[in-house]
Amino acid sequence: MAPAPTDRRSRGRAAEALAEAFLQGQGYQTLARNHATRRGEVDLICRERDVICFVEVRSRTGRAQGSPLETVGAAKARRVVAAAVDWVARNGAEGRALRFDVVGVTLGDGSPRFELVRGAFDGDGRACP
Repeated sequence: MAPAPTDRRSRGRAAEALAEAFLQGQGYQTLARNHATRRGEVDLICRERDVICFVEVRSRTGRAQGSPLETVGAAKARRVVAAAVDWVARNGAEGRALRFDVVGVTLGDGSPRFELVRGAFDGDGRACP
């Protein structure tokens, strides 16, 4: 396995590529990557069966500071929702079932570790129980 990239942007892009491959193994189909607006960005837009999934990818180089999933707060969730609303409008996906997922990728020595939370937050950016 290649060493983890050292700069933050490269590490983030590498984590997104790893997460995309992981999600494809879980049955997700990628529809778009890195949809950005002035109000926010969503890393991956996928379809799982009949559900459009807006996926935030978070990574860390180790577990010493906790799970990468812990880094998604309400403000970040609202930015993902804003980008998702824009994507839905631009792609005629109104009325489709939507979901907000988060994938945590822990990089470092050895193979990356993945954590997937389906339905991590709602359309208002509030964490789901």
